[in-house]
Amino acid sequence: MVDAPAVVVVVVRAYDDARDRVGVEEVERACEVGSMSGGGGKMCLFTDLLGDPLCRIRHSPDSLMLVAETATGPNSSTEIAGLVRGCVKTVVSGTAGTTQGQQSKDDDPIYTKVGYILGLRVSPSHRRKGVGKKLVDRMEEWFRQRGAEYSYMATEQDNEPSVRLFTGRCGYAKFRTPSVLVHPVFRHALKPSRRVSIVELDAREAELLYRWHFANVEFFPADIDAVLSNDLSLGTFLALPSGAQWESVEAFLASPPPSWAVLSVWNCMDAFRLEVRGAPRLMRAAAGATRLVDRAAPWLGIPSIPNLFAPFGLYFLYGLGGAGPDAPRLARALCREAHNMARDGGCGVVATEVGACEPVRAGVPHWARLGAEDLWCIKRLADGYSTGGPLGDWTKAPARHSIFIDPREL
Repeated sequence: MVDAPAVVVVVVRAYDDARDRVGVEEVERACEVGSMSGGGGKMCLFTDLLGDPLCRIRHSPDSLMLVAETATGPNSSTEIAGLVRGCVKTVVSGTAGTTQGQQSKDDDPIYTKVGYILGLRVSPSHRRKGVGKKLVDRMEEWFRQRGAEYSYMATEQDNEPSVRLFTGRCGYAKFRTPSVLVHPVFRHALKPSRRVSIVELDAREAELLYRWHFANVEFFPADIDAVLSNDLSLGTFLALPSGAQWESVEAFLASPPPSWAVLSVWNCMDAFRLEVRGAPRLMRAAAGATRLVDRAAPWLGIPSIPNLFAPFGLYFLYGLGGAGPDAPRLARALCREAHNMARDGGCGVVATEVGACEPVRAGVPHWARLGAEDLWCIKRLADGYSTGGPLGDWTKAPARHSIFIDPREL
């Protein structure tokens, strides 16, 4: 007599560090988080969480990590089949002038509580069994309990399984398409521009400037002060044309110069490390050769490729923005300053994420092969929290020029 196949029971529950850490780390190691074009084959990007599964949400104002645990019976051993992280925060979703198509800095921002899903992983042996959807459904339930009106997530545009899961089975709509721009950190320092003056702002000055400039930008966090004062935030830098005088942030806001740019630097290196796997030997050798030449003759300014095939650190540039016809050039000077900070800090790359129509995007130096095109998907969780005011349903709102990327949930 043939025994009936065992029934696998999937239980979704909150992560318990003492109980789940080993199983979660096994799932993380088994899952790639992205891919890169390698010419001769697929190169995958892996994340080392440095022994802290909560590092990607630890600095969020309200967060939760869930695991999916499987068992074939009451007395059988269990296994972590998947996991997901989520956070809830209040962000700008639009302005009072959104529906009329007329927007300005004088429009009142509309703040909305949202849930963000990140770090969804399902073990390869448990895929296509509904584990991912169970995790997403449970996370959305927690979002609703916290009063979130919307849930959103981000993935690479070419990640077809993730896109199918969210837009097909989970009811999300494609929403925004920002770009991840990545630049390697060379062995040599980049020379600062003589035509640009860079001012480092303290947390108070940065908050005033950001609340003034980004007040009506989608996903700008209401608690920007907590972001700027976080230990992982290494500073905020303002670029002005050479000759422009800096007196105070109040004077700047009262009469800004014709052109300016700003950004802040976030130290992801102390939270996690990345590693490129699957690169051909020829590519590894060529990258190593550039480093050897740059080490021997740094004055040549060879664009050396760091060792991305071993764990490397990342500095993320957030709050990137500016105004005026010269803003892209000023932003480029800020990116060079951030590159040198990352070089001194031992990082392999600097990266940022910008909206498709971000005005200073043209000034951000990057290597296309290292970057990615993101897809953000969104879902309205329930009616009844608010009427949406003049914005209406955010899922149907047209894209705006800029988008604010919160570095706490990378």
